Amino acid sequence: MNSVQQIINESIDVKTAVMGDASFIRNIEKVAEICTMALKAGSKVLFCGNGGSAADAQHIASELSGRFYIDRRPFAAEALHCNTSYLTAVANDYGFDCVYSRLLQATAKKGDVLVGLSTSGNSQNVVNAFEMAKTLGLSTVAMTGAGGGKLKPMADVLLAVPSDNTPRIQECHILLGHIICELVEKNMLNY
Repeated sequence: MNSVQQIINESIDVKTAVMGDASFIRNIEKVAEICTMALKAGSKVLFCGNGGSAADAQHIASELSGRFYIDRRPFAAEALHCNTSYLTAVANDYGFDCVYSRLLQATAKKGDVLVGLSTSGNSQNVVNAFEMAKTLGLSTVAMTGAGGGKLKPMADVLLAVPSDNTPRIQECHILLGHIICELVEKNMLNY
């Protein structure tokens, strides 16, 4: 087997492990339910992450706030890192570890949902955001790699992809994000 086929097989193996884990599947459904309930109540779904996880957070948020399958009204969802002036000012003045927690403090309301993506589960700015989210009364969802890291005990729902390989984890995170978006859209539109 050549290296391209090996990489594809590694990705398939991670997704197969997720598919075969009944409790993981229930947790995906639970995340969709939490997000649906928040959106129906007029709350929002907020996402955060770093690097590739920030890109995935922005991608998933845009599927909710734009559209997924159906031409429909937008859902209140956003990625917290998209205002670069805010991000760089707070990182410069207070430190990168508090860029998400300060923005939550300023804009989040009880009933909102925070979805944090971190392949290690240990990204300090995401951990700090979860601490702030708990203080504010937000529901928390952690999308991590194997074990869940520091986010595991802080998450209302943990989606810990069974891998320690960052690219394979991120590939699975976007799959999970798409599944959640599809389920939320179906729940919101009753189709």
